[in-house]
Amino acid sequence: MKMNDKPARNTIDWAEVDDTADLVKIVLSRIIEKLCVVCIQEPAVFFGVEQEVQWIQRELMDARVKYSYVPEQLMDVAYDFEDVIDDLILRSAAKQRRIGNWERCLSVIRIHKKLELIKSKIPDLPRLPYIEAMSACSFNNSIEEIVWSKIFLIHGQSVANTVVSPVEEKVSALLAQEAIHPYTKKKAMRVLDKLRSLNGFLKGLESVELDDGGMVWMEELSHVCLSAVVAIEDFINRTQQLTKRSWMGPSKGFLSAFGKFKSQDKLAVEMDKIYAKIQNLSIHRPTAVNSQGQSRNPKFTLGSTERIPRQPTTQEPDLASFGDDVHAMIARLLTDDQNFRVIPIMGMQGIGKTTLANLIFNHKAVVDHFPFAAWRSDGYRFQLRNKGELLQSGRSQCRVWSNQYEMQRLIPFLINDRSLIVVDNWNFLVDDLEMLPDALNGSRIILTTCETKLPPNLKMKSDPHPLRLRTNEESWALFTHALKFSLPPELLKLEDQIAKRCGGLPLLIVKLAEALSHKDATIEEWSTALQQFHHDQQQLWPNTLYKIHKDLSLYMRRCLFYFTLFPQDFDIPARRLITLWVAEDLVQPEGENETPENVGERCLNFLIAQGMVQVTKKKLNGNVKMVRLPDPLRQYWSSKAQQATFLGVHTNTRSDLFLGTNKILRLVDHLDKEDISFNHIHESKPGEEVGNFLRQSISSGCFLVLLVLDLENVFRPKLPEAMGKLTRLRYLGLRSTFLEILPSSISKLQNVQTLDMKHTCINALPYSIWKLQQLRHLHLSESCRSKLMLQHDTNIPTILQTLCGLLVDEETPVRDGLDRLLDIRKLGLTVSSKQEAITLQLQAVVDWVLKLNQLRSLRLKSIDESNQPWDLELKPLVSLVNLSYIYLLGRLRNPSIMSQFPYSLIDLTLSGSGLVEDPIQSLDKLPNLRSLKLLAKSYLGKNMLCSLGGFPQLRVLKLWKLEQLEEWNVEKGALRAVRDLEIRFCRSLKILPAELLHKTLLKIEIISAQ
Repeated sequence: MKMNDKPARNTIDWAEVDDTADLVKIVLSRIIEKLCVVCIQEPAVFFGVEQEVQWIQRELMDARVKYSYVPEQLMDVAYDFEDVIDDLILRSAAKQRRIGNWERCLSVIRIHKKLELIKSKIPDLPRLPYIEAMSACSFNNSIEEIVWSKIFLIHGQSVANTVVSPVEEKVSALLAQEAIHPYTKKKAMRVLDKLRSLNGFLKGLESVELDDGGMVWMEELSHVCLSAVVAIEDFINRTQQLTKRSWMGPSKGFLSAFGKFKSQDKLAVEMDKIYAKIQNLSIHRPTAVNSQGQSRNPKFTLGSTERIPRQPTTQEPDLASFGDDVHAMIARLLTDDQNFRVIPIMGMQGIGKTTLANLIFNHKAVVDHFPFAAWRSDGYRFQLRNKGELLQSGRSQCRVWSNQYEMQRLIPFLINDRSLIVVDNWNFLVDDLEMLPDALNGSRIILTTCETKLPPNLKMKSDPHPLRLRTNEESWALFTHALKFSLPPELLKLEDQIAKRCGGLPLLIVKLAEALSHKDATIEEWSTALQQFHHDQQQLWPNTLYKIHKDLSLYMRRCLFYFTLFPQDFDIPARRLITLWVAEDLVQPEGENETPENVGERCLNFLIAQGMVQVTKKKLNGNVKMVRLPDPLRQYWSSKAQQATFLGVHTNTRSDLFLGTNKILRLVDHLDKEDISFNHIHESKPGEEVGNFLRQSISSGCFLVLLVLDLENVFRPKLPEAMGKLTRLRYLGLRSTFLEILPSSISKLQNVQTLDMKHTCINALPYSIWKLQQLRHLHLSESCRSKLMLQHDTNIPTILQTLCGLLVDEETPVRDGLDRLLDIRKLGLTVSSKQEAITLQLQAVVDWVLKLNQLRSLRLKSIDESNQPWDLELKPLVSLVNLSYIYLLGRLRNPSIMSQFPYSLIDLTLSGSGLVEDPIQSLDKLPNLRSLKLLAKSYLGKNMLCSLGGFPQLRVLKLWKLEQLEEWNVEKGALRAVRDLEIRFCRSLKILPAELLHKTLLKIEIISAQ
């Protein structure tokens, strides 16, 4: 068949033609747009080739509209024309003045020949039959027919972004390389354009439910994209190595040129294979089980979505288990804002929404603040409370109105009095809520709802409070509160098991307490009951599982998959989970000023707010420390992850084989015992075994695309020199391994983003560590006084965000060295050197800190050669508006710094500060401070006063070794939010303030000096 012959209808793969239609339009539109920009900005570059360029432009524009050519051949011509446009850009007027007339003439001739070749190809392009070409256009809008839902999408985050963005970055880096052959460039651009043509479809998947085959398709596409990234990275690294060799002499130069030619040819072949895989996946796109807005009926485990009937109980609500939520809600209710506000309490059924609303409704501060209050439950039942009437009559009960029209009688109260209305289960009352007035007297409405959507008229006025699952500590407090007898000491050993069995769901916790109240209080009886309860609790989670199917975006589902890599009942550190998400490209930044870590943190908070992830442990300042999936969700989600091949492509191992090629993507210490790698990490001699296992796996090639190597808590693994071959590695976790030495080949790990060596015995890192230009997080061992070797001319990774555990001595270049790191968000330094040098180093460190506008956490120690606190002269930190955590050890030479901390501060620790004036008088003005720790010799005075109105958010107060403190006064109403008070070795303090003894929720721990 000749080129200009029309192919027979039965020889055309119309599925492939239809699939390529959008891709052709994307490529042609980009080329024409680029050409127009050049015509406007640099018209002189077209001198001598104007006619050829205009003719080709007309033909391509006509092809874009009529869609009459076979797409593959048309794109080939289009890429050739784009290469010519790029050459024309290089002929810009500014560059033409730098070359001679002869070279300019040769350039015109070369470009003219390319254009003539393109012109000769266009008439010979094979055309599509007319009828079929027209029908092909009908498929262009198929993706637009899906109704997209933006519910649960986090600021535009989508799986399309996380899958395609890494490939875009690598192709851009490839095109920036010098002397890239147009043929190689064309192959890479074709892969990228093909992926871009899938963008709309991928975004559409966020709002539809996929079957198991669809999830497999999604994971296969993710792995194909990763293979493209790996191929381009390998090519760029190989080219850089060959370029260095070319300077070693003529023979080396010839071999280098030949090597570059072979590398480009190899990359082109790999790009063809990847394109074919993407093309095949594109043709066989999955179909949605149900699109958004349709009724869904998930299989067996999902059950019904009807409301769980309320269980009558005689138990009073437990304030201790909901203390943080009550405090946060009351803070919102009692603000000075006079605008009408709606505060929805959102969460899954059984999570305690009504309990929380009840605690708030009857809280003394709320009763005092709102003269009029009303409670409306399911149906039309009202409970009204008029503070004036209650005070006059002394009655404690509320009046009850049952008429459905009485909602109208509330309106005058909302207009005339500051009022609080609680609507329990607002779904029945949408029409009634719409007629409430927008009073300007500080009135509030609290709604309890399982939904995340509000009526349009309330959405702009709302300030939602998502109710999370309870922590282990909160779960135990609720369990003991609901139990009908005092717990025998021998049963305390079941605390951890009971907390985990219930998954933090209050309804389950209360049900379990009621069930065990009727059992004999023995280990055997309770253990049997717990086992049975574990099987029976599945029926209480169907709505959360249904929510995942119905609303959760595909992007967020993949983040949930990652939890299943950890064993059951494993508490996952939040910082570890987020950095692993980043390492595996599961989260992507959206703007220039946003980091993947910020997106990861937001995603985790979102999953927590939806009741899909349980916070098992919080930090003292209230931030998330440990998380896990509740057991029923984990069992269900683990099966989904396996079906989707997220845990392993075409294999049952969780080491995650890469594209069915026996190449492993991750090796982590937290894998289950079922994993093939488990025994290699947990042998009787783990250090030696890990070393042998790594060496063999690297030599066999199955680790060459390893992204994550997480050996946290493995005792002294012997890392082989062959680790330098793991050039794809992004996360190297060695925390708590007590490792003594790193292999010298560590500098070859060019893609490492996180290097965690906290709690190791490594006290010095080589200069070559700075070759890791992608390094974002570097955790060193503070206890081993880890040092970094650094020269003033060292090219340091400026994207570094975390630098913790570093020792700064007289040899450490801070000025014109470390102070070039301006993107630091978490900084931990110990300054220690000879006394004549320490002052200068401290000044340099403080000047550097003041430049860190993104700084969130600062841990700064100043110690002398005897490891004792030394002078620490800080400057005002009020300009660091993102700083939320400060730990200072050292004698503060300028005590006025106490009043110059930023208002964003949440957690403050002072040790060895030597303050002689009461620091409380300055610190209690910090509006967001939640945790304050005054440790040994931080305050040397005898008296301390906490005034009324100070520390509005303070939850935790620790006083350690304040040996001079004799009298501590707390005014009535002060320290309202404090929950945890710890006093250790304050030998002169004999009496606790009387105000603290009356606080029912306060946990007090006193350790006397011996």
